[in-house]
Amino acid sequence: MQVIVAGKQIDIGDSLRQHVETAMTTLVEKYFDKAIEAHVVFCKERHQLRADLSVHATRGLMLQSSGDAADAYAAFDGAAERLNKRPRRYKRRLRNHHGRGKDGATADEEATAYILAADVSDAEVSVEDQPLVIAEMKTSIPLLSVSEAVMRLDLTEVPALLFRNSARGNLNLIYRRPDGNIGWVDPEFATPGPSTSDAASGAGT
Repeated sequence: MQVIVAGKQIDIGDSLRQHVETAMTTLVEKYFDKAIEAHVVFCKERHQLRADLSVHATRGLMLQSSGDAADAYAAFDGAAERLNKRPRRYKRRLRNHHGRGKDGATADEEATAYILAADVSDAEVSVEDQPLVIAEMKTSIPLLSVSEAVMRLDLTEVPALLFRNSARGNLNLIYRRPDGNIGWVDPEFATPGPSTSDAASGAGT
């Protein structure tokens, strides 16, 4: 597995780099035989250092965690411990996931994700009343069961996950609630009834 270590406006010394590479390889290999790659990024955040960890374990499966501390080693070690706890909860399911290979990756749907400006003036809003788009990227909507979607959300630090429910075929959303629980949105799409004109013509026959 390739481990990429980088710093944002921070110099990464050889000793820290070696510590990170060894620790990440040992941690990830506990759960995945052939993980794709791992990224560790250090940055300054106020009066502390932050370590952001991201592991591309298999196609369609990401693990993420972060840690803050007074020094880079403590920030990384805290993030690594959190990263270690998450897949531990799903060890058996991850083993099954790995055994299925792509885990239904061929069923993923292509989509476009947009990043919208958080605060714009009225002058910056288009005539169609659309928000200002500052970036766009390609993404995918996976085909998952609800339990698989919850696992993916728990393994990362993203606030929400859109997926196609493998049991019902419709789009679902899960998200992190402020109380620590996970919310699940499962839209009900009613079957359209006959139009008024159809009902009228039927009544006259």
